[in-house]
Amino acid sequence: MTVKRTLPGALAKVPFPVIAAPLFIISNPESVIAQCICGVVGSMPALNARPSSQLSDWLAQITETLDAYNRAHPERPAAPFAINQIVHKSNDRLEHDMQECVRYKVPIIITSLGARADINAASHSYGGVVLHDVINDTFAKKAVEKGADGLIAVAAGAGGHAGVKSPFAFIQELRQWFSGPIALSGAIANGGAVLAAQAMGADFAYVGSAFIATHEARASEEYKACVVNSSSDDIVYTNAFTGVNGNYLAPSIRLAGLDPENLPAKDKIDMDFSSSGAKAWRDIWGSGQGIGAIRGVVSAQELIERLKREYEEAKERIKL
Repeated sequence: MTVKRTLPGALAKVPFPVIAAPLFIISNPESVIAQCICGVVGSMPALNARPSSQLSDWLAQITETLDAYNRAHPERPAAPFAINQIVHKSNDRLEHDMQECVRYKVPIIITSLGARADINAASHSYGGVVLHDVINDTFAKKAVEKGADGLIAVAAGAGGHAGVKSPFAFIQELRQWFSGPIALSGAIANGGAVLAAQAMGADFAYVGSAFIATHEARASEEYKACVVNSSSDDIVYTNAFTGVNGNYLAPSIRLAGLDPENLPAKDKIDMDFSSSGAKAWRDIWGSGQGIGAIRGVVSAQELIERLKREYEEAKERIKL
């Protein structure tokens, strides 16, 4: 069964072992707050605040709302929140956004597309925890060497930028040398999968696509409906849009006038996180393979209550 580990910093204060993945464009203060109040780590990319000056307002809103909630509910405090930083050279906002995270003492920093020791050190300066997402053992070791506290193992089937490794293979390889916190990402959309992630050796399940189909999410109604009405058969794995392999909904690719079965491969990373680039991300919808478990658009609270109920039911099943 699950090996109990001592988790660092804010990770020790998560009531339910789920981290809501940061969703580009989609995550926002309302979704983060709702997720945290329901007991899971709520998160959003710093880049979702546009213009960059908006990030300070959003961080103030999140911290003040959660502080007020915790004062009113000391018996059931909210989970901590996380901010995702894209550590790729195309992100010219990184220094500014990280300064704001330090100013507001963001409990958890999630780093993606690169690992930097100075970003980790900035988080550690006030007691923050850094989780770095990785798709293989090599990148994982580099992240830990540069000071990451924990890893997000992005396995096959995860939404957006994703790896190709089986979660079974990936977690067992990481646990051969890493005893720190691990969150597992990849087609996790029900409570049984959350428990399975723990049974394999992860501390948290990293859930993304299921939160697209929530009322708080800043996704179009068409996007939410597509998530609800699609299955793993509708997911296309390609690097055609950013130069980094990822999973996307085939119906959105067709709506954009492209053939999902004949997409041109890119030979280099071509990220665009500018306002103009955001339009492409609105048109091409990322999603993971776990969407077959999503039955309708609900509130974040309803989704998390379902995950908790299924989690307990799964624990009862394995006692048989």
